[in-house]
Order: sequence, then structure tokens, then C-alpha cells
Amino acid sequence: MGKTLEITKPEQQQQQQQHQNSTKGGEKDLESTIVKRRHATSNLEAATHLFKGSVGAGLFAMGDCFKNGGLIGSTLMLPIIAIMCVHCERLLIRGSLLAVAQTPGATFYDYPETVEKCFEYGPRPLRRMSRAMKLIVEMFLCVTQFGFCAIYFVFITENLYQVMQQNGIDISMSLVMLITLLPAMIPSLMTNLKYISPVSLLANCALLFGLIATLSIAFTSGPMPPVRERNYFTGGSQLALFFGTALFSYEGIALILPLRNSMREPEKFDSRFGVLNVTMLLITSIFIFTGFVSYVRWGEDVAGSITLNLDVEDVMSQVVKMVAALGVFFGYPIQFFVMMKILWPPVKRNNSCAQKYPITMQVALRFIMIMMTFCVALVVPQLNLFISLIGALCSTSLAFVIPIIIDFVTRTQVPKGLGTWIYFKNIAILTIAILGIVTGTYQSVVEIIREFQ
Repeated sequence: MGKTLEITKPEQQQQQQQHQNSTKGGEKDLESTIVKRRHATSNLEAATHLFKGSVGAGLFAMGDCFKNGGLIGSTLMLPIIAIMCVHCERLLIRGSLLAVAQTPGATFYDYPETVEKCFEYGPRPLRRMSRAMKLIVEMFLCVTQFGFCAIYFVFITENLYQVMQQNGIDISMSLVMLITLLPAMIPSLMTNLKYISPVSLLANCALLFGLIATLSIAFTSGPMPPVRERNYFTGGSQLALFFGTALFSYEGIALILPLRNSMREPEKFDSRFGVLNVTMLLITSIFIFTGFVSYVRWGEDVAGSITLNLDVEDVMSQVVKMVAALGVFFGYPIQFFVMMKILWPPVKRNNSCAQKYPITMQVALRFIMIMMTFCVALVVPQLNLFISLIGALCSTSLAFVIPIIIDFVTRTQVPKGLGTWIYFKNIAILTIAILGIVTGTYQSVVEIIREFQ
């Protein structure tokens, strides 16, 4: 009830402002509206992007995830993490809607702008922190998405390198990585999310084929080992690694607001049976099934990617490795899109050439950032260790900590908005998140030191 009262008055101001603008703008506003509707994404396209943005290399790491969490422990904890993720994503959407409603003339805000506006309209002592909070979120988003993009290069290179070596093509890992550059670059230079849809759909098909084929090989390559031979529960450092892998797998938090804002019917994104709930339910079910089967089949020998457990001498296994790698790799444009949504606006504001030639300069910036992710992946072959560290620190903060803080800030503006249940629920999520950040970061640092020693 408090939320409705809070939104109503600013919404009326916004509608009045929009009416004045439409009167002044005339045909120009009408043309702009038509263009926006023409380029808006459908529910299926939004679900496709969300699926691909949340399912990448982490899908094939589910066997390792279950090894660290145990069969029963992982099966119980993954849905809990998924529910927490969806809940925090809804808090983020709520904060964005409130910020838009309180800003006359605004239509939507992405993640960093939502945080800035929520603090700007929040309690007086917090208002001076608005700009700093926006910069922190932008930094976390850029570092996380940059890391995801770089690890995609490493992932496909490792799988293709195995296949090429088995077929007598003796070339270096660096050259294999160079071969993968062009397929990633072409779709990533596109500036509209709708135009990436065919690539995203292709990635989803390749991922599902690779997954089904991998699990089929797991089922048909001899009798499955008894379940009793596997750990049901684990503890200590293994649980910390489980948490980090699970959070890395649910990597779509940065896409939530851009996807919702790009839809023709955004209200259907977060409805009860909308895009968010249905897609996340499907993703979690696939994660649990994949992790359970992979850990039962390969046990403690399960690799960081289950495709690496396949027999490289088998032709079908080679095909699966290539298709699965392509499925992960074609997710690169989606992760790259989020990073460019953050980097491009300040470049455009502070550069006269970008204002005069926006398309040309944006394509140039995209080219530079693609080459940077490629160079980092080329120079740092142990990138996966640093990605675990980045995921434990940045991804957990973005997925849990920041949305909870936004909820606290917005609810303090409403009388009785912060009830006892909401307060303890938010504190519980914050406690779990901070525990995951501390333990995950510590364990990642230990693994990095051990690797370099």
C-alpha cells in the first residue's frame, strides 16, 4: 500500500510532463515512439537473452559445483540461491520503477542509474553518496562483464585446442584463440540488442545440444556408479567454492533492467508467470539435473567443464566439445552489450567526436574493448582463477548486497515501509551474501597463491 502511495503522485507529474513534451514535440515524438516500438523485444526474445545471459560456462561447471556442495546439499542449496537471486532482481526492478516515478520525464533507468537515483531521493544523510554508489556499481559491472567476456575466449580455446590436437592440427593455443576473435567481433559490433537475438538464439540451441549430447554420453558410456559412492554433503572450503560457482552460473543480474526496458510489454517481465520466473525456473532445473548426473558419473574426477571429461578420441565427443564451446562463445555479445551500456554514455557526453559521429565512435569503442578482452585472455591463461575471485567479490555484491541496500533506502522513505519481516529477511540475505563474499574471496586467493607457487 505504501508503494502505491509513493508512486502515484510522481507518476501524475511524469504524465503531465510527458503530455507537455508530446505537445511540443509533435511529429518528432510520434516518430521516436514508432521507432522504439519497432526495435522493442518480444517476450520470447527477452527470455532468450535472459537464458543465454544466465547460462554460459557455468552450466558446464555444474558437475564441479555438485562435487563441492555434495549431491543432496547442492540439490537443496541451488534452488535457495535461485530464489534469492530472483527476489533481489525484483527488488532492483522495484527500485528502478520508484526512481523513474520520482523523476519527471524519465522513462527507465539501468542498474547504475537506479542506485544513484534511489540514494538521491533517499534519506538526507545518504544523498551525498549517490554519485559514489553509482560509480561503485559501474566499476563492479564493468569488471564482472569484462571478466566474463575474457573467460569465454579461454573456454572455447581450450575445447577447440583439444579437438585440433587430436586431429593432427598442431597449432599454438594463441593461434586458436586468434581464430575465435572474428566470430565474436561481428555480432558484438552491433549497437541494438534486438539485432543480437539471432546470435543469442543460435547460442541457446548450441548450448542445449551440447548439454543433451554430453549427458547422453554420460548415460551410455557404461553403467552409472552407485549414488552412495558420492558425497551427499560437504563443508568448509568446498562449500565456499560451491557458492562461488553457483553465483558465477547465475550471471544475469546485470541484464535484468536492460532486458525489461527493451521489451514491448515490460510488465510481463516480472509478473507471476512472466519471463523472469519461468526462465529462472527452467535454468535452475537444468543446473540441478546437469550437476547431479555429472557428479554421479565422474565423481571427484569431474572437470571444471564436463565437456573436458569426454573422450577426445571419440568423434561424437569432439563434435560435442565444439558445439558446446560455440554455444558458450556466442553468449559473448550479450555479456559485452551490458559492458557497453555502461561505458558508452560517459564517452559520448565527454567527447565531441562521439556526439557528432555517434554510430562510428560507438563501433570504434566496441572494437577497442573486444581487443582488450582478447588480449587479457591471451596474456593471462590462468584467467579462470581471477574470474573466481571477481565473481566472489563483484558478482555477489551486484546480485545480493546492492539490491538489499536499495530496498532499505527506498523503504525508509515510506511510513512503516520497513516492517519487522522485511528487516529480518533483508538482514538474512545480507548475512549470507557477506559470508559468501568473505569465504569465496579467501578461498579464491588461496587457490591463486597455490597455483603460482
